Amino acid sequence: MNETKRPAEPRAAPGDAEYSDGYIQGYAEGLREGLRELFVHASQGHTTSELRVLVKSRIARIPEDVELKRRQLLAPPRRTGWEPLLKAPSPALPGSAPSAGAGLPEWSPGRAFLFREERPRNAVRFAQARASAHARVLWVSLDPPPPLGVEESKVEWVRPGATRPGEEAAEGIAAPGGIAGRIQARGGEGSLLVYLDALEYLRTEYGTELTLRFASWLAQWVGSGGASTVVASVDEATLPEPDRRRLQRSFHILA
Repeated sequence: MNETKRPAEPRAAPGDAEYSDGYIQGYAEGLREGLRELFVHASQGHTTSELRVLVKSRIARIPEDVELKRRQLLAPPRRTGWEPLLKAPSPALPGSAPSAGAGLPEWSPGRAFLFREERPRNAVRFAQARASAHARVLWVSLDPPPPLGVEESKVEWVRPGATRPGEEAAEGIAAPGGIAGRIQARGGEGSLLVYLDALEYLRTEYGTELTLRFASWLAQWVGSGGASTVVASVDEATLPEPDRRRLQRSFHILA
């Protein structure tokens, strides 16, 4: 008896599969980011009406976020890791010699460190390594601080957020001016480690000029004396070249 063969299932063309995989990954990441933000707002005790306003405001900013991501994807490719080996070594800045085996810069007091990375990784490692050497830690980020090896009472998490004129920010959320005020207040209580990885968010909410001025103020504050430290992380691919150079000049040590 002859067996009837079933027709083979149609397969997507390689190009279609590649496109769909990239689209699905981006779609999933967008869902995760949106749900994370919603969770943060919900955990702050907002009412249903307040959540509705926050979500509508966030949806209205989606075109700006998409344009920012588009510029990031179209930016020139990053240099390969072995490329610096082909160049003669340049004189190191004071206190910027790499620590043995760690791949991180050496710490020195009263310095602002800028880690240029697509996602905060080395900056987090550096902050974790130095947290116990400071009286307090101010963690400025949209994400909560990881384990830092110090008492929770020494760590303060501040989430940057936009506030309208006349409105009071929710607990734990502050605009650049409020963040600066907390830094000055906590700095009077002993050495302070300030961690910041929300520069891209601040730039989206408040504009490039205010964000760069805030970064410059932060470096001047920590360099005015004492044993405090500033650790910042930024994806430079999101910045035009003039703004990138200006941001670099604000910090004492680049990593």
